Amino acid sequence: MNTDGSNPTNITNNSSFDGHPSWSPDGKKIAFSSYRDGNYEIYVMNADGTNPINLTNSSFDDGFSPWSPDGSKIAFLSDRDGNYEIYVMNSDGSNQKRLTYNNSIDLYPAWSPVPIQE
Repeated sequence: MNTDGSNPTNITNNSSFDGHPSWSPDGKKIAFSSYRDGNYEIYVMNADGTNPINLTNSSFDDGFSPWSPDGSKIAFLSDRDGNYEIYVMNSDGSNQKRLTYNNSIDLYPAWSPVPIQE
């Protein structure tokens, strides 16, 4: 939609849940959660809604997908290891890696805008 709220446009046109959108830093892509495969998955599509690609392809629920400030990675949550933990992957879906190890659930990943100095 326009910044004033006019002209809203459905860019997913899917009967299942599509939500939790996250713009790539360059504004060319949108990552989002979708239930179109019978469980929640992370998809990325062009900003105009074309070319949706399933990045997670798991039988478990994956959701909430903020981009790293440089656009190279996407964080997400998943219950693939028994409870919700935070993961990270490359922006093309490769190299999925678990970051948290808790007996409790971990939700809603977010990136620091400033690189961490090691």
